[in-house]
Amino acid sequence: MCAAAAAGLRPNGGLLLRFAQARRGSHPPPARGRRGWVTAAAAACALPWGVWAAVRVTGVETGFPAVALIAFTPYVAATSLVPVVLALLSRRGRVALAASAAAVALVACVLPRGLPGPAAPASPGGPRLTLLSANVYYGLADPEALVRLVHEHGVDVLSLQELTPQSDDALTRAGLRGPLPYDVTEAAPGPVGGAVYSAHPVEKVGGTARNDYFAMPRARVEVPGAPSVEVVSAHAIPPSGPAAIPAWQDSLRQLPDARPDGALRVLAGDFNATLDHAEFRALLETGYIDAADATGAGWAPTWSAEGSLPGVTIDHVLVDRRAQVRRTSVHSLPDTDHRAVLTELVLPRSR
Repeated sequence: MCAAAAAGLRPNGGLLLRFAQARRGSHPPPARGRRGWVTAAAAACALPWGVWAAVRVTGVETGFPAVALIAFTPYVAATSLVPVVLALLSRRGRVALAASAAAVALVACVLPRGLPGPAAPASPGGPRLTLLSANVYYGLADPEALVRLVHEHGVDVLSLQELTPQSDDALTRAGLRGPLPYDVTEAAPGPVGGAVYSAHPVEKVGGTARNDYFAMPRARVEVPGAPSVEVVSAHAIPPSGPAAIPAWQDSLRQLPDARPDGALRVLAGDFNATLDHAEFRALLETGYIDAADATGAGWAPTWSAEGSLPGVTIDHVLVDRRAQVRRTSVHSLPDTDHRAVLTELVLPRSR
């Protein structure tokens, strides 16, 4: 009887089993769907950092706003662990791995500029040259504060951008000609002008270097005991909109290359570019050293000193590799949106 009962229950048991299997087949477990959404969300979170890293590493930033935005790479690198942590918390290993690769790439791009690099060999007893560069913002920067910086730091050469005739006169009244009696100036109304002032005799090099908008005076400075030093007050056109990008590129390309067997050259000024711009790195690759990068001061922002945007480093002193950079620092100036860059160099001895 038990066997008969058991036999009689088998069809019902098989029916229940088939019913359960049918239900499982037509309704997948809801957890699988949730996992897909979590993976997609983690990947979407990591995507901006991945794209940014790819653009920065390959140097393919083109057009506006990409050229302007790439200047903020240090801030993107500082937040690059956010998608890594989110992916790990959601247990998305592949997404975490991809996000980690992007973070490593971004950090590798920006970390070295905050660490002192190997110093170039200096000539024993080579003469020192202290150079200060500042964008004086339509000539509005406080002249007395600027002259005070010159005195406090023993500046030998001063490179200015956006110098107006009025600001040139104001600097003279503030006493600039005492420590820096020699000059090559191209003062002009608005932001167009520039100048190189020097404690040593200077000679104007060729015609005034000029891009499509800004004057960029060149001065050959005769430093006792050293070869002549050609100082260029550099001022590139800002990449402020789609139409400005080609002019920005051209203005950087028009700056003179470093030539190992040519003039000992220093470019000092407002490049409107950071180390994260491929165009700027191409200029460095001709044989220049970025003074701030070489001394671990490359994270110090120089613009905007008064604005609401995060600061970026667009003012630089580029130095011929035959000179040694001893120190670099950034200094605030009243009434200008840029900070001044101070660099001390050791020059090779003249032969």
